Amino acid sequence: MPEEVLIKKYGNRRLYDTEKNSYIVIDQVSELIKAGRQVRVIDAKTKEDVTAFILTQILLDEAKKKNFLLPIPLLHLIIRYGDTVLGEFFDKHLQQIIRNYLDYKTTMDDQFQKWLSMGTQFSGPAKEVFDPFKQFFDLFAESKKAGEKEKKS
Repeated sequence: MPEEVLIKKYGNRRLYDTEKNSYIVIDQVSELIKAGRQVRVIDAKTKEDVTAFILTQILLDEAKKKNFLLPIPLLHLIIRYGDTVLGEFFDKHLQQIIRNYLDYKTTMDDQFQKWLSMGTQFSGPAKEVFDPFKQFFDLFAESKKAGEKEKKS
C-alpha cells in the first residue's frame, strides 16, 4: 500500500480515490489521514494541487462540529500576519514543534506505563521512597487491569 493516496477533485466537488477507483466524501479523506496516510488532491481539470484547500476544509468541518479549532487571539494573528511572519513560522517551525510534542508524549506515556508495571514490587530503600505513592500506583494498576478485562470480553 503506497504512502500517498492521489485523489482527484472534480468540478462538481466530487472526490475520486485513484487507489480504490471509487468516489469518496471528505470524511473519508479525513479517515485516510487519521489512519496515517498522506493524501494529495489535484484538480482533475487543471491538474492544480488543491491539497491545502481540502485539508483546510476538513479542519473547518471539524471546527464546526466542536465549535472550536484555535484560540480566537491566534486566529486574529493568523489573519493579520498570515502572509508574512506566521506563514514562515508555520512552514518552518510548527510542524517540527508538533512532532517533538508527539515524540515527547509517547516517551512519557511509555515511561509512565513502566512505572505502573513496577507497581508495588519494590523492596529495601526503594520501597520506602515509593510507599507514599502506593495508593496512586494501585489506582492506575486497577484501571489498567479493568481495561484489559474489557478488551478480552
